[in-house]
Amino acid sequence: MRYDQEYLSIPNAIRRAAERFDDAPAVVDGKIRWSFHELERQMTRAVRAALALGIGPGDRVGICAPNSAEWIVAALGVQGAGGIIVPLNTRFKAAELAYILRKSGAKALLTSPFLGTDYVAELRKHDPELPALRTSVSILGPRGEADLAWPDFLAHGAAVTEGAAHASIDRVTPQDVSDVMFTSGTTGHPKGVILTHEQSLRAYGWMAREYTFRPSDTFLVIPPFFHCFGYKAGWLASFLHGVTVIPMPVFDASRALEIIDREKVSILLGPPTIFQDLIDLPSRSRYDTSSLRVSMTGGTTIPEQLIHAMKDELSFDIVMSAYGLTESTALATTTRLGDGPETVARTTGRPIPDVELRIVDDQERVLPAGEAGEIQVRGYNVTRGYWEEPEATAAAISVDGWLRTGDVGVLDADGNLSIVDRKKDMYIVGGFNAYPAEIERLLLDCPSVAEAAVIGVPDERLGEVGCAYVVSRPDQQPSEADIVAWSRANMANFKVPRHVRLVGELPRNASRKVLKDELRAWFGEGA
Repeated sequence: MRYDQEYLSIPNAIRRAAERFDDAPAVVDGKIRWSFHELERQMTRAVRAALALGIGPGDRVGICAPNSAEWIVAALGVQGAGGIIVPLNTRFKAAELAYILRKSGAKALLTSPFLGTDYVAELRKHDPELPALRTSVSILGPRGEADLAWPDFLAHGAAVTEGAAHASIDRVTPQDVSDVMFTSGTTGHPKGVILTHEQSLRAYGWMAREYTFRPSDTFLVIPPFFHCFGYKAGWLASFLHGVTVIPMPVFDASRALEIIDREKVSILLGPPTIFQDLIDLPSRSRYDTSSLRVSMTGGTTIPEQLIHAMKDELSFDIVMSAYGLTESTALATTTRLGDGPETVARTTGRPIPDVELRIVDDQERVLPAGEAGEIQVRGYNVTRGYWEEPEATAAAISVDGWLRTGDVGVLDADGNLSIVDRKKDMYIVGGFNAYPAEIERLLLDCPSVAEAAVIGVPDERLGEVGCAYVVSRPDQQPSEADIVAWSRANMANFKVPRHVRLVGELPRNASRKVLKDELRAWFGEGA
């Protein structure tokens, strides 16, 4: 089945799901237990409200809130009005949020106070004059500093008929942009990856079918909705196949096991740390995990012993691994049913249907199996470009459509891809990509920092964390703890360097480029 042709758009896919699955459970979130029919009704209300707010074709709307039923409906409401959602990392600080809202020209912000942070209040203090932003809506919980609470937002929709909402959904085409996913980059500023309804429906409709998603399944979605892992491989893939979605706003191993036991969860995807935490929890034996059936883990190398433990101790029948980056709709390769634990641990599988993958050298000459080089991807899943960044787009995508991933990989004789190295300098903190150039730029805003260079270093718990080598200003004498404390106050938690080294100068070559390999050697020597 071609999901781009069958469903046309993400909101239209929800209408089709309501026709197919009707009163079967679609969303379970606290007191909320919506059927597919009720999910469609909630979506229609949100589309009417978005239209009443003046959101129309091509308008960008930021969403900064934890995983919840309301996040899903808010996104569908914007997309059904023809708008484009801009998912925002709830770990971001005001400066990071303001940059993305300004860059995307977001017309509205749908948000919620979360973990003690009122994002609207913080934005108003940091950047009170975001030129395009007209309205803020609190989609769940207290209104805080937002202009509208969720019930008031929905009440405005009374001015728009249901017929107008359905007509708006009908106008959305497969080629329309569904979302702009901002991803940090080596230039130091996030770039907005443009993705369409067709790309997401086609990629994740296929993935869910390959992973055997079915109407009797229940999916506890732990990866955040601001990431493709939670949004597209999570609730979108689920709804296409009649799977019940349980959003989890904050991961807690004991709470997750309680939900798995009570709701008979059968699907659980996420980074390896989630599964290791579930296995290691001392009280795990008190919970029944026999319902667990399907898993996919990614974001870092997977130890083969973890795959065995996921099957033997958590009862999974199917464990998959996959590879992708936001620019490839976050899905380019995956293992398949029947692949053994060694293949799942050692590789990320083979390209998904209708997608090509090749390994090239520095001159972009194709390399044979067994030789390492840059991974390049071509197909329907590749972004049409970065939001308002034509030069960056041209650098990332060749004229004949090959996406230059910057990742180093090797193909085996069976066509399975193994990731040899990460993008230059990038490291992964508990499943989140961290880019030194961006963190270095943020550190230079610290009043006591004159120069900074960041590298990824091994960490037993998170896989990798940041180590910042810092040259302080002549009139300042910060401690390493001072730099860490400033970082925690001014950047997302996964970006905060866990190690800081104060040095007199950074090692540089004749071109004044910082020698990151030398810094890694310093760290290895304990310096």
